Amino acid sequence: MREVKILLNGIDKVKKFVSITSQSDAEMEIICGRYIIDAKSIMGIFSIDLSKPVMLRIHEDKEREEDIIQALKEYIAE
Repeated sequence: MREVKILLNGIDKVKKFVSITSQSDAEMEIICGRYIIDAKSIMGIFSIDLSKPVMLRIHEDKEREEDIIQALKEYIAE
């Protein structure tokens, strides 16, 4: 399992993010406060505050985690 902070501060960013996450069979979730949202759910993502970075949790083996992180690198908030 790996956690990274991401920023999804625009409609187009959310659409592209969901498109990328939906292509993977890995379990991914977004944590925003006490809420846990499926990272492949566009409706779920739009139900949270996207003005601040949120945590993305990826449940996958190390090698595949890195591939997912690379695909999502434009969303990672340093």
